[in-house]
Amino acid sequence: MERPWLELYPEEIKKELEYNPAPLQDYLTKAAELYPEKSAIHFMGKEIKYNELYDSALKFANYLKTLGVEKGDRVAIMLPNTPQSVIGYYGVLFAGGVVVQTNPLYMEREIEYQMNDSGAKVILTLDILFPRVTKVMKETSLQHVIVTAIKDYLPFPKNLIYPFIQKKQYGIVVKVEPSDQFHLFTDIMKTADNKPIDIPFDFEEDLALLQYTGGTTGFPKGVMLTHKNLVSNAAMCDAWLYKCKKGEEIMLGILPFFHVYGMTAVMILSVMQGYKMILLPKFDAETTLKTIQKQRPTLFPGAPTIYIGLLNHPELKKYDLSSIDSCLSGSAPLPVEVQQRFEEVTGGKLVEGYGLTESSPVTHANFLWDRERIKGSIGIPWPDTDAGVFSMETGEKLPPNEIGEIWVKGPQVMKGYWNKPEETEMTLRDGWLLTGDLGYMDEKGYFYVVDRKKDMIIAGGFNIYPREIEEVLYEHPDVQEVVAAGIPDPYRGETVKAYVVLKENSKVTEEELDSFARKHLAAYKVPRLYDFRDELPKTAVGKILRRALVEEEKNKLNDKDEKLG
Repeated sequence: MERPWLELYPEEIKKELEYNPAPLQDYLTKAAELYPEKSAIHFMGKEIKYNELYDSALKFANYLKTLGVEKGDRVAIMLPNTPQSVIGYYGVLFAGGVVVQTNPLYMEREIEYQMNDSGAKVILTLDILFPRVTKVMKETSLQHVIVTAIKDYLPFPKNLIYPFIQKKQYGIVVKVEPSDQFHLFTDIMKTADNKPIDIPFDFEEDLALLQYTGGTTGFPKGVMLTHKNLVSNAAMCDAWLYKCKKGEEIMLGILPFFHVYGMTAVMILSVMQGYKMILLPKFDAETTLKTIQKQRPTLFPGAPTIYIGLLNHPELKKYDLSSIDSCLSGSAPLPVEVQQRFEEVTGGKLVEGYGLTESSPVTHANFLWDRERIKGSIGIPWPDTDAGVFSMETGEKLPPNEIGEIWVKGPQVMKGYWNKPEETEMTLRDGWLLTGDLGYMDEKGYFYVVDRKKDMIIAGGFNIYPREIEEVLYEHPDVQEVVAAGIPDPYRGETVKAYVVLKENSKVTEEELDSFARKHLAAYKVPRLYDFRDELPKTAVGKILRRALVEEEKNKLNDKDEKLG
């Protein structure tokens, strides 16, 4: 049988997905009709009902129209998980725009690149990030900056206290004066019209999102995801969670919405199903444990680093985590011991999934209930998703247990890369998405990833592209050669290490390079380790052999394990 996994599906998982082929924002309209008084968002003590969320999104949409946003225009959102990030997302879609999710950790050069590449006209961001945006605004197509603050959606008296906490934490307080270019989110919510906007949409073709990802061959690429891509993937997620009850579950929103996994598996799914979202703007183990005990979430999508962080908290036993029923882990391999211990602590189920930004993102997962979970496997393809392992040499589909490149096909597969037809052609082939990951499928239909064809680094769930790091370090006057690589890390999955050859007579230190890198890169991209060398391994034509350095690190670990054993 070509798709043996179909025989594994429980009866509750339909082999043909059923969902309304409507744009994403229509699902918020429907949720507001079905659950007007139900809490859609809990944020640090503040409750927002579905009818309030819908009303706020329409206000934001109507204001965007007054700024000249038309159908297809790109609007960037540079926020952590806050009510404003949800309001802004659906507001952009109601206005007919395309969301450009922008990591709030980005520094000026990264913001400038993404705004220029996407052509975004408007950006919604935090007050503390406002100076970064304005520094590069003249170099981009940005015409308007909409500014909000964490305190804007905090209940009394937290809203009064938070600015003092923010000043202590970040050392700055930013006050933005409204102008023709700069706009306050709070003013929009007070004054904007909330009338419905009627814009025709093509469900299959119209873009909802530009989600940036990339590889070692260049800067991040804008992945074009349509309304169909995102709706279908959220519907697949709902099918996988077939024991969950529409309108009743409580979703823990730690995964950032500027990452497509959090956006789809938390935000979009919650709105589609009428769930309540508990939003946390950043991961802190103690805050998360307290939130779980008090708010009693039932669903907890996460990443291995999050689960590890909770399990290693010294006062874990103090907290009641028994409300948690279902967890889908992504972004990095899930260690078996972490899965087992987390299930023991919570009494719920934790399984590993797999996907890519280019697939909205999920394509595979292990079963939560009623079926076997295979150690070391990424699971089986989701409903309406096809997958196979193909020969790197011939492009032919391989039989079970033979290693090749994993390809996937389904309604969640991207339309292509924004303004990059050559890269699109290299990644999409006759409807198949070439993942760049090497693996195999067993006789039952379970898939296994054994290596990555790409050199992309995944540290703590973040995708990091070596070339970005290298280009920054090459700008340092003392650096002659540099290569960045991901090396194994027990907590982050991988961590960034920079191998550096300095110019003759240079005495630059690791601390100086680190300080230089932090000025130009988001914190999670900055190398954690530096290795100064006289030379780097190269091919006959002078290409630095990154993989040789990674293998060297793995051999060191193996030697260490053997000695300990």
